Amino acid sequence: MLKKWFFRSKRKRKQKEVVHEVGFQADKRPLQKNLDEMIHSIRHELGDCPDVVVRMFHVGHKQKRRVAAIYIEGIIDEEKVNDFVARSLLLESVEADAPRGKGSTTSQVKWIYNMIWKRALTVGDVKDINEWNGMIYCILSGDVVILIDGCATAIVGSTRGGETRSISEPKTEVNIRGPLDSFTESIGTNTSLIRRRLKSPNLRLERMRVGKISQTEISLIYLKGIAEDRLVAEIKQRLNDIQIDAILESGNLEELVQDETFTPFPTVFNTERPDVAVGNLLEGRIALLVDGTPNTLILPTTFSQFFKAAEDYYQRFDFAVFMRLIRYFSFFTLLLLPSIYISVTAYHHEMIPTPLAINLVAQREGVPFPVVFEALLMEVAFETMREAGTRMPRAVGQAVSIVGAVVLGQAAVEAGIVTAMMVIIVAFTGIASFTMPGFTLATSARLIRFPMMLAAATLGFYGVIMGVILLVAHMSSLRSFGIPYLSPFAPFGFKHQKDTIWRIPFKKPTTRPDMKNSVHHDVSSSSSQSSQK
Repeated sequence: MLKKWFFRSKRKRKQKEVVHEVGFQADKRPLQKNLDEMIHSIRHELGDCPDVVVRMFHVGHKQKRRVAAIYIEGIIDEEKVNDFVARSLLLESVEADAPRGKGSTTSQVKWIYNMIWKRALTVGDVKDINEWNGMIYCILSGDVVILIDGCATAIVGSTRGGETRSISEPKTEVNIRGPLDSFTESIGTNTSLIRRRLKSPNLRLERMRVGKISQTEISLIYLKGIAEDRLVAEIKQRLNDIQIDAILESGNLEELVQDETFTPFPTVFNTERPDVAVGNLLEGRIALLVDGTPNTLILPTTFSQFFKAAEDYYQRFDFAVFMRLIRYFSFFTLLLLPSIYISVTAYHHEMIPTPLAINLVAQREGVPFPVVFEALLMEVAFETMREAGTRMPRAVGQAVSIVGAVVLGQAAVEAGIVTAMMVIIVAFTGIASFTMPGFTLATSARLIRFPMMLAAATLGFYGVIMGVILLVAHMSSLRSFGIPYLSPFAPFGFKHQKDTIWRIPFKKPTTRPDMKNSVHHDVSSSSSQSSQK
């Protein structure tokens, strides 16, 4: 009985949730003709908020009819509203008048509607709408809605604006040479930054809304003829299947559309640089722009993407190859250097040169802790200082992190808690984490190195090798929208190695990454994962 009651109550809760969702999403009732009732319904729907402005006009010189302009202050461009809406309606209401002769009320309303549509409203984008949900969304998006007494159709003018952050230099992807603009929180500005670089009629932009409550606007951008049609269709399907209240940042969307959730490796690439997004579009990938965040998602994603910087394509190819080799070396240093040191110190003394072994033994004479505890202590301390430097005010954050690292390391060595060699290992590992352009992959490596250190402390080099084998096997099983995560390394494609570790000169013929060998995914499975979240 208890089991039946539990499942019955659970089913009722789901039914209530579904009814609530459908009631919000499918509110397509027609608009009313009575202006007073419409204004009252809008104010009631929006909670009688004081920032909802209703401006009344009387259009027509002799046969006047009431017209209301409704918008929300703060998210509209006030100059557009004053110059292209309010002033235009006032001028036209004085100069224009209905044709002479007796006409019905319907004909008068129709004439005023056509007059406002063709002459009075001078904003760039004008459309009409006749259902309730769409009108409320336009008001909440920063548009001005014009209602005419006796007319069941609203006129919507694009006046979106308000205070937005201006275009500035990238904060996380800093380059010495190259463009210095970055995406902002405005999706319209971000779209324009891409269109300035790609003046192609094949550039496609499709918009949709995700989030039952937030109704966050998302733009899907790709190049028709280069991006695979099946890939575009699957991304649209995954976006349409998302059931969530709000999308506050592109990270929320990333977690909902990715193939595999329980993996330490990022399977969706994000960037704040327009030139990086354009470069990926030219390779056949798809960009997802989320309103309210400067981080743009790039789909699909491969492991080698996180080692490519935009600056690699703005300078000589030989130096770009050298820097990519440095980044790959830094990644393996970040991932394996502490584990290798623990293995050599605790198990494989014969691999250390004799003079160095003597110095290490001398350093460890006064240290009371085993080498694995010493490494974990220093790594946790370094991560704590890194987090403190990030969260503290910018004026003192860098000073605190640098001074804290120097003072803490020196004091720990003098107190006999850790050895000087361990401080060097941890410091070099921390520096290596800052060399990769893809910060999310560096974060994953910082997380993975802790279990690798425990494996090294348990089994020595055997544990490190087993950990590497498990990581490679796991990465080989990952897919990003059907593309193998390790491609073009595995499966290996010789002709696709021209822009992985190496970058051939631009004079040589280049080929785009292989996006057509994607494995068909069961969209329903990805939809169920999104629904569970």
